[in-house]
Amino acid sequence: MEIGVPKETKDQEYRVGLSPSSVRSLTERGHRIFVEIDAGIGAGFSNEDYMHAGASLAATAAAAWSQPLVVKVKEPLPSEYDSLQKGQLLFTYLHLAADRRLTEQLLECDVTAIAYETVELPDKRLPLLAPMSIIAGRLAVQFGAHYLERQQGGRGVLLGGIPGVRPGKVVILGGGIVGTEAARIAIGMGAQVAILDISIDRLSYLESIFGSRVELLHSSTAQIEAAVATADLLVGAVLVLASKAPVLVSRKLVQTMRPGSVIVDVAVDQGGCIETIRPTSHSQPTYVEAGVVHCGVPNMPGAVPWTATQALNNSTLPYVLKLANFGIAALDKDPALAKGLNVQNQRLIHPAVQAVFPDLVH
Repeated sequence: MEIGVPKETKDQEYRVGLSPSSVRSLTERGHRIFVEIDAGIGAGFSNEDYMHAGASLAATAAAAWSQPLVVKVKEPLPSEYDSLQKGQLLFTYLHLAADRRLTEQLLECDVTAIAYETVELPDKRLPLLAPMSIIAGRLAVQFGAHYLERQQGGRGVLLGGIPGVRPGKVVILGGGIVGTEAARIAIGMGAQVAILDISIDRLSYLESIFGSRVELLHSSTAQIEAAVATADLLVGAVLVLASKAPVLVSRKLVQTMRPGSVIVDVAVDQGGCIETIRPTSHSQPTYVEAGVVHCGVPNMPGAVPWTATQALNNSTLPYVLKLANFGIAALDKDPALAKGLNVQNQRLIHPAVQAVFPDLVH
């Protein structure tokens, strides 16, 4: 099969859909890969790396987009909508629940869109979301620690404190992969850490990992109110599969936080779990509202593209190989991949996305 790999166009998104190593695995099996010139430069992969792996260089984005299977990292932006083609297979992160315009465009263009984030194994694990969740969770605390610096508009708090001065407090909403990894980094920095989650089983699991180093709280309105008011850094780490994130922190509650506190909402690509959050970018990552520094970068792992591209490809390559070998029939051969199907034949397929946009279901 012919596979196109366009250069990402999202602000400072330096990841790339296929690494040279993945290209080699595909070309060795007889597939032809067309990588847009300089698509991998930001991740540390040169054009020569791709040619040595057997890829052809596409001189334009249009040439990469013209292939029957397109592999990307992030969702198509409006500037790319004209590149979508009827009958095309698109394999990338989509997060449609937070993007009605893209959802409508995919339906109109009659592409078959498979979302990384909804590929789901029988045990409910999300294998293509996990690696970026790990990175985003770790980066959330790194970013938060930076924005707590006074020169960045923060309170001037060192998360780890020093002897004689208490450490900063990190409150994490959600104890899934993002929350767990955020806690791991916050603990390593020496911060006070609290995780709130609705699942007692998950909290018990987290206790087996972190012991007494983390305060583990059952998530309720009262617990959230008490924890948020005392947080130096608040990390939103809530995930509801293919749906908009629930708003757990109201604007009124944000106003109770101390001036210069920081919010990093990793759930922003699903609408965010904090009422005052809105999407930002790597170029302009923060804004201040109610005296609190907000960071809502939806493609946070793009800050570490060398690591992130390889981590993502480690997980996506087996599925790309199936799509390349069997085309749309791969969905019949792999139930996990079939769960990733969001749009086909101008119809919304994934139940969770259907629930968000019932008027688009027919």
